Amino acid sequence: MSTQQSTVRHRMMHTGNRLGVSLYRHSGGRIGGHGTGGVRVILVTVPGRRTGLPRTTPVGAFPYQGGLLVVGSGSASPQEPDWFRNLRKAARAEVQVGKETYAAGIRVLTGAERDSAFHDVVVAQVPRYGTYEAKCGRPMPLAVLTRLPS
Repeated sequence: MSTQQSTVRHRMMHTGNRLGVSLYRHSGGRIGGHGTGGVRVILVTVPGRRTGLPRTTPVGAFPYQGGLLVVGSGSASPQEPDWFRNLRKAARAEVQVGKETYAAGIRVLTGAERDSAFHDVVVAQVPRYGTYEAKCGRPMPLAVLTRLPS
């Protein structure tokens, strides 16, 4: 993919995400709240790792150990998505599930726990994630977002 194509793709995804976030927020998750395979879509907001400005991204989430498991698929891109890089640097996240918003702790999964969660939870519910991971040539990062006491 050329640099120009990459820039156009990035701008289109950014614009699409902004529209998706706006529709989700205004509808309380009725619009944009469910993805492929019945996966719940949530909004995750963390500070940008360079700017410190809040960055909100719609992501698919799977129930996992009392929290929500999110996948840094990046549409099967060979690079980890920016939103996940921001998540790695953040101390906590703001999560919106439907109409409800809360603060969440972040735990990035590694090693055997990551592999098990990916296959037993993510691929078991949405098999195409296995194909995505093979296509992008990198292990897709996973994190668990767990509600913090208010």
